[in-house]
Amino acid sequence: QVQLVESGGGLVQAGGSLRLSCAVSGLTSSNYATGWFRQARGKERELVAGLTWSTDAIHYADSVKGRFTITRDNAKNTVHLHMNGLAPEDTAAFYCAGRAGALVLFPRFYEDWGQGTQVTVSS
Repeated sequence: QVQLVESGGGLVQAGGSLRLSCAVSGLTSSNYATGWFRQARGKERELVAGLTWSTDAIHYADSVKGRFTITRDNAKNTVHLHMNGLAPEDTAAFYCAGRAGALVLFPRFYEDWGQGTQVTVSS
């Protein structure tokens, strides 16, 4: 059974940085994709960044391009989301999600979910 455990959320001032981490365990294949989703209050869950493990293909939402970077530590099966230039509109619960196969945009196609971590950006 695949498990995803997130860490690294918190409170930061506008313009600051945070790094989120997602430790993935229980995988039996590298045919996997990991996405970082966020859900602000009253809004739908959206993919902000994701990575297909077998190809290293990466996707970023337009709203985070140039500010967020997704990386993977192969040895530790951990995916990081480096967030710079944070703004109050980035405030949301962030979730790490995984699925077999390639990265897709929509959360309903992901089988595995972490518990979520809150990111709050003050102005």
